Amino acid sequence: MMTPKQILASRSKREKVCNTICLILVIIMAAIVLLPIWWIFRSSLMTNAELYAYPPAFFPSKWLFSNYVETLETYDFWRYFKNTMTIIVPAVLGGTITATLCGYAFARLRFRGKKFLFTLCVGSMLLPNMVTLIPLYLMWTRIFHLSNSYLPLILPYFCGGAFNIFLIRQFISTIPKELDEAATIDGAGPMRILVSIILPAIRAAMIVVALFLFITLWNDLLQQTIYIDNPDKYTIAIGLSMFRSGLKADWAKIMCATCMAFVPGVVIYLIGQRYFVEGIVMTGMKN
Repeated sequence: MMTPKQILASRSKREKVCNTICLILVIIMAAIVLLPIWWIFRSSLMTNAELYAYPPAFFPSKWLFSNYVETLETYDFWRYFKNTMTIIVPAVLGGTITATLCGYAFARLRFRGKKFLFTLCVGSMLLPNMVTLIPLYLMWTRIFHLSNSYLPLILPYFCGGAFNIFLIRQFISTIPKELDEAATIDGAGPMRILVSIILPAIRAAMIVVALFLFITLWNDLLQQTIYIDNPDKYTIAIGLSMFRSGLKADWAKIMCATCMAFVPGVVIYLIGQRYFVEGIVMTGMKN
């Protein structure tokens, strides 16, 4: 019969083995995820002849950073970046603020039809984007005459977004209502409670919403292509698509442009990843 000390030692040994196996699996999965990114970066530093060589080299024979200089001569990255941020900054700010206000209303305020409106809001997530694509295009271009404008790409996000509202509402639901009641006794109104109590507690969820909006807008090639046809207003997504179609054989420059296109998104995510994980983990947890 094993003594308690032996049982603890055996359990500790099993935990170490399990942790080692899990670590190995995480490393393998991370390598699988990072391999395409490395392959694009490594391809951007090679000549076209090396790219077509077989078997392919895992590392460039010469690190040709000059490819990026040559790419910038034809790929107007900084103009595309400025145009993209012209859309993203107001849309992310407006979407995050609106989602926070709507989520707070659904989580804390009492008004007629709240359950029905929230059900309608959540149910709208089941509606495919393709269903509303043509009606929205006709509305923006024929009724409001906003063709070739950034406004159709910005204003819809001021509605908050069903998923973002749901996320904020669930996060606010984890905050004890006793804090609201105590603030109400002290004379605080709904907006004071929101600003002084709720907002500091849901900062992680707001950053998650902002990250979701940023990634959605950064990669939104379809709608940007529909509403923008002026080359001076092209975003990074459209510019990269046009650059690729214009250089069908020069894969080294295409990979350089691709790297420049996804690096800002990766940097933004790395900055906010701690809050992203915290926001996802905490959403739905009670008190």
